Amino acid sequence: MDLSFNILIVDDVIDNIQIAMNILKEENYNFSFATSGEEAITLLEHNHFDLVLLDIMMPGMDGYEVCRRIQNMPEHKDTPVVFLTAKSDIDSVTKAFSSGGIDYITKPFHPEELIARVRTHLELYMAKEVLKHNNLSLETRMEEKENRLLSEIEETQKELIFTLSELMGFVSDETGQHIKRVAEFSRLLAHYHPALSKDDEKLIYLASPMHDIGKIMVPQDILHKATPLTPDEIAMIKIHTTRAYELLNGSSRKLIKTAAVIAHEHHEYWDGNGYPKGLRGEQISIFGRIVAIADVFDALTHDRSYKKAWPVEEAIEYIISHAGTQFDPTLVKIFQEHVDEFIAILEASS
Repeated sequence: MDLSFNILIVDDVIDNIQIAMNILKEENYNFSFATSGEEAITLLEHNHFDLVLLDIMMPGMDGYEVCRRIQNMPEHKDTPVVFLTAKSDIDSVTKAFSSGGIDYITKPFHPEELIARVRTHLELYMAKEVLKHNNLSLETRMEEKENRLLSEIEETQKELIFTLSELMGFVSDETGQHIKRVAEFSRLLAHYHPALSKDDEKLIYLASPMHDIGKIMVPQDILHKATPLTPDEIAMIKIHTTRAYELLNGSSRKLIKTAAVIAHEHHEYWDGNGYPKGLRGEQISIFGRIVAIADVFDALTHDRSYKKAWPVEEAIEYIISHAGTQFDPTLVKIFQEHVDEFIAILEASS
């Protein structure tokens, strides 16, 4: 048995403390002592003890009160308290146990009894501490394993989403780089938005790549048309929002449901002149409002079949000038304040 235990002996009679120490000294325990309840509490507040041997009848704070206070100290609530007292009536014994004591030894005590009781309670205390440590270690390992699994699932999910989204390159003039930039722009706007959390930031990063997934249901000759679209062709293009929503919204997964909302609402305008539902202001999901800016900014700064890329300065001016009409003014302000970071994302992918 590990004998490096710390024992606190509390008794207002020094001779009683000395007797207990003399009996237990052969076990090589580390002893501290207090001659009052107040002194004992002070020692407990600043030191670790594996066992407290506590007298009941002391002037000022008695042993019952000391024991109750020990129970209320987070760092000592599991420390075993053994009463050493001349009081052996049933009421005193009952009160000792009800105050938190785990054992009761009457004075004068037999040396063998004191040694055996102390050893037993220290062994039990050590066993409980080992068990507690092992349980905490197991919980930590399980938590780490769960976090690894969730991380692997998230990475797989992210990879599948980007792979699926990059398939858009086969049916439209949008590229995988466009999809990744929109995700980065969206995450950046969410990061600086005061009402959004880290989880929201991650959610929009993973969901935004599916914003135009509905275009797989639009004829390719319309998607790749270099000349102006007819009214009927424009109407055909616009259905990609509702088709994507119908495709994704049946999922019970938060990520996919968020992607459904983004796909449905990222062409809505702040002033109500967007599509498909003509939503206005905060009727539009914050995720839809964010992707609206991210999508347009990237589309303007890159070639499409129907247009050449705009200079970055002109694209920035377009976003700023359409605050309050096409775009959420709060988000445009965030975009303007951190425009250098948006430009850095553009340059990193060029």
